[in-house]
Amino acid sequence: MTIATDRQHEFPETVWTQRVSLINRLPQPVAITLLVFAILAIWQLVALSGTVSPIILPSPARTAQDIVEVGASLFTGGYVFGAFLITLQEVIISFLMATAIGATLGMIVGGTAFGERALMPVIVAIDTMPKVAFAPLFLSWLGFGIASKVALATFIALFPIIVGAAAGLHAADENARMLFRSIGATPWQTLVRLRIPMGLPHFFTGLKIAAIGVVGGAITGELVGGGQGFGALIRVAASQLDTPRVFSLICYLSVMGLMTFGLVAWVQRRFVFWHRSSSIGNG
Repeated sequence: MTIATDRQHEFPETVWTQRVSLINRLPQPVAITLLVFAILAIWQLVALSGTVSPIILPSPARTAQDIVEVGASLFTGGYVFGAFLITLQEVIISFLMATAIGATLGMIVGGTAFGERALMPVIVAIDTMPKVAFAPLFLSWLGFGIASKVALATFIALFPIIVGAAAGLHAADENARMLFRSIGATPWQTLVRLRIPMGLPHFFTGLKIAAIGVVGGAITGELVGGGQGFGALIRVAASQLDTPRVFSLICYLSVMGLMTFGLVAWVQRRFVFWHRSSSIGNG
């Protein structure tokens, strides 16, 4: 009798393992839909039980009604649309700045001994500091306009891009580097034709993390330092105990984050078409 047969006798297949196997075979859209419905059902049961005040946790139906109202203002050019444009502007500018600065610092960290030994420890030390604590500093330096929000969002999105770019430069294995040295390639040629192309998947991983973080950074800046974007609408709704409106605005912010994440994932599929993995966002 083989070891596999012994294990089958020792651990016979149960109904539970059959159910787990069935769940694993579900298509991803179906699995996501079922999970969302389960969360909404639990949410509705809690709201109907009366154990939590509707001011703290409104029902899904009440929240859905407010989502429709916010969407009507958003898609008809109302005040929500104006706030959305302001926050979107902050997100785009911050993401572009973080990409440029992060890629440059990542190249220095991953490509030079000075960057790896001196610059990287300083960057890590700065990244361990709470980002929200820098918001008053950016406000005092740059004022209450859009510049302080862009600075905070850029600051929050920088670190994953730096790490992704630096890690990408080390992605090429030693055999590939030896091959380039054997054919007389210069360090610049090795960088452009080997290390950067091989490191693009790592770089885009950092970009996708930053694409989500930059939205949170912009909203944090608006909540702390005023402004006229979605953060201001959330602050006003929270001060009026309008919890459904807060939930609605958060849902549309989630859509904004998904839009930026999806855009980065689309660019990755177009320019790194030769790389396929099971990581999130690679399709």
